[in-house]
Amino acid sequence: MTTPHSTPWVRTTPAGLYVEPGDFHVDPVRGVERSVVTHGHSDHARPGSRHVLATPETLAIMRLRLGDQAGGTLQPLPYGETVRIGEVDVRLAPAGHVLGSAQVVLEWRGSRIVVSGDYKRRPDPTCALFEPVECDVFITEATFGLPVFRHPDDGHEIGRLLHSLALFPDRVHLVGVYSLGKCQRLLALLRRHGYDRPVYLHGALIQMTELYGRLGVALGETLPAAGVARGELAGQILLAPPSAMHDLWARKLPDPLIAMASGWMRVKQRAKARGVELPLVISDHADWDELVGTIAEVKAPEIWVTHGNEEALVRQATLLGRKARALSVVGYEDDET
Repeated sequence: MTTPHSTPWVRTTPAGLYVEPGDFHVDPVRGVERSVVTHGHSDHARPGSRHVLATPETLAIMRLRLGDQAGGTLQPLPYGETVRIGEVDVRLAPAGHVLGSAQVVLEWRGSRIVVSGDYKRRPDPTCALFEPVECDVFITEATFGLPVFRHPDDGHEIGRLLHSLALFPDRVHLVGVYSLGKCQRLLALLRRHGYDRPVYLHGALIQMTELYGRLGVALGETLPAAGVARGELAGQILLAPPSAMHDLWARKLPDPLIAMASGWMRVKQRAKARGVELPLVISDHADWDELVGTIAEVKAPEIWVTHGNEEALVRQATLLGRKARALSVVGYEDDET
């Protein structure tokens, strides 16, 4: 590696982050000619691009969610392999966010830029662990880029769920989870902590969970919640997307105890506004300490910050002696992860 390029060979455009010497976008916010996609969440994997490169798992997720709109040509790139796009060498490194999630490692004329995508630093049974890559410029997310966000141990939060289940054996524990990543991670964590009973799933979670199984991620027995008698759900764990937590379907459940698994559950007002009785702080993003630690670990003299609490992390990176700036790319959502 050399000192960072001051010339903007990676820059923001209305379509998103553009890699000029390769003539492609990373996670474009609309369909483009050529895209590299970090992972399958809908604010990163958009429909309509002509050529799409991503990990095989991300492409499988995109095909499930987008069908024919996933892309005209889908090019799988496993972790660690390198391809040349235009003048740029591209490889994908694990991001630890969800199954198939990747950082995009870009090399051009002796300079290396890493686009993190969304990432977390904690071990997750359902996806490959984040791999730090030393670089000249690190483009990092900042979803939880404030010092207030320090996520507790995952096992502690699963223990709280299981303790509540023991305290209230007559209530169905309805847990809000995002359909891609959080649902499957919660299932895997429950199994890791000894919960071997079937877990019930809202219909919107079934296809993605089955895809994880086909891709080799063991999650134990799950059952569809549809058509199950009210009495059979008492004392069970039922996972559902956040959008279904308070609709007519949920109101028909037997005395549901409302839980939510999200990094945003650290914010008490947010949990209260959603009517959450049992907030579980389980996040698929890095917390403040992990963001700051990652900046130190990749040793990049230049840090670009995108989507999230950008300014706080820019200031912290500057205090650490890095040249830092906010990209202010629009189009990425603060989802329930």
